[in-house]
This record gives sequence, structure tokens and C-alpha cells, in this order.
Amino acid sequence: MLSAVVAGALTWSVPAQAHGSVVDPASRAYRCWSVWGSHFQDPAMQTEDPMCWQAWQANTNTMWNWMSALRNGLAGQFQAQTPDGKLCSNNIAENDSLNRAGAWKATDVGSNFSVHVHDQASHGADYFKAYVSKQGYDPETQTLGWGNLDYLTQTGRYAPATDYTFDLSTSGYTGHHVLFVIWQASHMDQTYMWCSDVNFG
Repeated sequence: MLSAVVAGALTWSVPAQAHGSVVDPASRAYRCWSVWGSHFQDPAMQTEDPMCWQAWQANTNTMWNWMSALRNGLAGQFQAQTPDGKLCSNNIAENDSLNRAGAWKATDVGSNFSVHVHDQASHGADYFKAYVSKQGYDPETQTLGWGNLDYLTQTGRYAPATDYTFDLSTSGYTGHHVLFVIWQASHMDQTYMWCSDVNFG
């Protein structure tokens, strides 16, 4: 038992793969790790944060490896290679818990806000693409499909760095939505996709 706990702690402090994620508004896996990573055995997670708890129960690596939701060789065919209902996991089976509808904790945002991506490996970006779920879509009862998204923007290139930010401008959104971001890394054909829960005031 003790060896398992120590192994888990080592995985948390020294990630197996160093890549990146949206850290603000926090992606689902990153938020679970940032809130519960230092006390993942706390039974309060089940009642206080049930969506993180179910993700932890389904696969602990979903939270530990929050920075590694990547696929190689998509050649820009994001929609064709990512079925509806699998967007939040980037169609990675071990992260399927991130696709589940439910009461994910959301970050409060205004109609105009910035996205902060942390890139541990300084891969750079060919671009970021950002979408937000349509008004009327309910992330607590519906999984996310491409038809549930409104396109917001595609950025230009970013030179390799550890942090990138870009601004989003929206209108007409209220309540709980999903921000969906695609990161096309520059060092190779490597694609990351994340869902961040946001609450438009």
C-alpha cells in the first residue's frame, strides 16, 4: 500500500511526459490536478468535486498526466479524427472520463477574456483554435460534439516558450459553457485538445 502511494506521489511531482495544457481557464484535467493533486486521497473529493472524483476513479493518470493529452499525425483532420462525444479527452481512451457530462467546476469569465496555455516542453505553436459551446447546450447533461460548438478564432504562430496567451472576444453567452481549445504544436505534427468549463456572468 505504501509503495503504491509513494509511486503515485512520484508520478505527480515528476510527470512521465512534459508537454502542456490550458491552465486558465483551467482544463478539466489540469483543474482536478491543481485542486486535488496534493491530497488525492481526501474523501472530500467525492462530495465536493464529484466530476474530478469520477475521473480519478476511472484512471488516475488522467489527473497525474494532465499535460499529456496529445495525438500525433492528425494532419489537421481534427473533426474527422475525433468523434462526437470524445472531444474533451482528445479521443484518448484512458481520458474518457473527461467527456462525461456533469457538474464540472467552472471558471468565471466575462465576455472578453484571455486563455493561458502552459507549455512545459516549449514546443511552440503553429496555431491555437478556440471554440465555445452554443447557448442552450448543457454540459451537465450532454457530452460535447462538434455540432455543439461555435468557432471563435484561430491564432497565428507562437515561438517556443513556456507560456502563451491569447485573447477571446464573445457576446451573447450566459451560464455554464465549455471552452474547447486545439493546440497544434510546432515541433512536429502533434495535436492537443482540451475542454475548460467556464461560467459567463
